[in-house]
Amino acid sequence: MRALRARRRRLASGLSDVEALLRGTVVTQGRRCGKENCRCADGQLHGPYTYLSVSRPGRRPRLVYVPAELTETVSGQVAVAARVETVLGRVSRILGLGRGRHRRCMIGMT
Repeated sequence: MRALRARRRRLASGLSDVEALLRGTVVTQGRRCGKENCRCADGQLHGPYTYLSVSRPGRRPRLVYVPAELTETVSGQVAVAARVETVLGRVSRILGLGRGRHRRCMIGMT
């Protein structure tokens, strides 16, 4: 039990500040402008442009444009969020290891 608490504490101490997190996926796409005589009408798309794809339950993902100067920052924040998700999954599995009375005690740990 003590080892589980220590492992949980170690994992939780590595979590980042919530303000540094962005949930989603960074995607790069080319776009068509719609003008008949433009190069994109022949397949040479404009871009590439970077977007943050954000999932929405029951709906299509929303694409949010990311300006070129923010691409590195946004990518880093998405990577941090993915690491936090991984750590939270591990913490949840640790909590699930306890049974009965021990499990109730672990949930109330601070």
